[in-house]
Amino acid sequence: MIEISHLSKKYELGGGTVYALRDVSLNIGPTEFVAIMGRSGSGKSTLLHILGLLDQPSGGSYKLFGREVSHLSEDELAIYRRQTLGFIFQQFHLLPRLEALENVSMPLLYSGRTGLAQTPETLMADVNLSDRMHHRPSELSGGQQQRVAIARSLVNAPRMLLADEPTGNLDTASQHDILMLLKEMHDSGLGVIVVTHDEEVAEQTNRIIKLKDGNVVSDKSKKKIITRPAESTPHGQFAMTTDETPAKELNAVAYFFQHLGEGYRAVLANKLRSALSMLGITIGVASVIAMLALGRGAQQSIEAQLKSLGANVMVVRPSAVRVGGVAQESGSPARITYEDIAWVKDRIPGVRAVSGSVASRGQVSFGNKNWSTQVQGVNVEYATIRSAAPFVGRMFTQKENQSRARVALLGLTVMRELYGSENPVGTFIKINKVNFQVIGVMPEKGGTGFRDQDDVIVIPILTAMHRLMGKVYIDSIDLEGDGVTNLDDLGDAVKRSLYARHRIPVSLQDDAYQVMNLADIRAAVSATSSTMSALLASIAAVSLLVGGIGIMNIMLVSVTERTKEIGLRKAVGARRRDILFQFLIETLAVSLSGGALGLLLGVLISLLMSALAGWSTSISGFSVVLSVLFSVVVGLVFGIYPARKAAGLNPIEALRHE
Repeated sequence: MIEISHLSKKYELGGGTVYALRDVSLNIGPTEFVAIMGRSGSGKSTLLHILGLLDQPSGGSYKLFGREVSHLSEDELAIYRRQTLGFIFQQFHLLPRLEALENVSMPLLYSGRTGLAQTPETLMADVNLSDRMHHRPSELSGGQQQRVAIARSLVNAPRMLLADEPTGNLDTASQHDILMLLKEMHDSGLGVIVVTHDEEVAEQTNRIIKLKDGNVVSDKSKKKIITRPAESTPHGQFAMTTDETPAKELNAVAYFFQHLGEGYRAVLANKLRSALSMLGITIGVASVIAMLALGRGAQQSIEAQLKSLGANVMVVRPSAVRVGGVAQESGSPARITYEDIAWVKDRIPGVRAVSGSVASRGQVSFGNKNWSTQVQGVNVEYATIRSAAPFVGRMFTQKENQSRARVALLGLTVMRELYGSENPVGTFIKINKVNFQVIGVMPEKGGTGFRDQDDVIVIPILTAMHRLMGKVYIDSIDLEGDGVTNLDDLGDAVKRSLYARHRIPVSLQDDAYQVMNLADIRAAVSATSSTMSALLASIAAVSLLVGGIGIMNIMLVSVTERTKEIGLRKAVGARRRDILFQFLIETLAVSLSGGALGLLLGVLISLLMSALAGWSTSISGFSVVLSVLFSVVVGLVFGIYPARKAAGLNPIEALRHE
């Protein structure tokens, strides 16, 4: 089973070399019951650690079951160790948050073995603890805890059992029980090596090896050892290979969820600390979702209001020009006439619709109610250009405009002030004491800046100019492009046409007309809104980073607190990446839980902002996915350092950690 030749182990301490083992050579059969004895510092524990593949020699050869193992990597040693060896420790090293049965089953997490003759339940029965399976270590006596540790050492069906002072912390009765169990394991065909100070324990073995100052000084067998073929042992025979055949390769999903369960157990073991760690992630995710919802809601509101102005629309109005440094009356000499509307539509390619516009304030009354509002005179095509087709009643006709008919369409605000919930169509109102018949109600436009777009009355433009306002010129022209012609080019063409029609001097042309491209305005406002949304989300994301730093701090503390646990997991066969994955899963458990709570809190905050403050909010699937992914990334980024620190621990140093 074991062939050691000229084995040595040295340490560099204080500028000098200290030898823990010197030129040790041993052979141990597959079914021997061996005691290794010696004073403290004699090298017996170092020898056991090397035999158990927890440490590597500085020189010499070590063959285990015929394979040279002295030069294997850490992960190769871990795989070989979990396939062939079982460990019993003086300090028991049971995980306090796990029940006894879960402690026994823990090595299977890394080996993934199934279908073994002895299950964790049967092993618990073998050590007479069937009635204590679901008790935690704190609820068990010292002897019972050591029996749980023995069952754990056998769960992977090892071919050799290594025990480090297995009775050192037990009373006399418990010591006797443990010795009997070890003898039973040996009698069943299992090789057993015990490190002990106790002569009484050594007397129960068949061979005693004594060490002094790193050298073997005595090696005595008390009786002939009966060697059994490995095939006849009740624990079976396993291929001695480092090829990966465990469940983590065969069923990655099951492996992930097993580790996830372990992670949540670790998180729940320190509920308050974990809750405080999650709080940072929760606040961060909630802030991101709420800020993105607020920004997106504001953007949608602005876009809806801009959309109500119409698509591919531009407004042309006369400017206040300067002559000799003196500002002239607005529009002089480049005033726009009513006839310019037909001129522009007929002569400019790419124009789909044109409407003139005049406006002034007016006092409107109905019955005993009156209201001061904006009165706007427009052409029939205004409804098409401004997406303002009445949702109740009808638009006036071109014939009604030419005949200067006294008909009007009300904005929703005017309708509510004068009529409440009644239908105004067919009734008569007075605008500046002139009677008008209401023929329709305009669709809702909402507010833009300080102006309520629904606080308006729309009438035919010729009626407004000649019956109500006494205007000879119009205030502006609204144009809708055909969607193909570039609006900037279209605006330049309109200005050139008006220059020619009104004979504007070249010296005044640059300041004669203003062209406002609503598409550009809409794009600029949308871009500004998107920038503000991103800014709000970025500010909120800072709290996620703070939460990530909190998680890293807690996980570093956890690594320190659980150093012995990490050593134990490595002793039972966990590789570096198993430990790395374990701690990353724990970090993800915290960050994902915090992210889920933050998601719910963010949705709640968004709804409250909308309900209580009246702010427009909109939660998008993108913001939800982004926040969850961000919380996962934060967990991974800030968890990788503690996880790597845990994975890099030396198993021997970890088990000795105080």
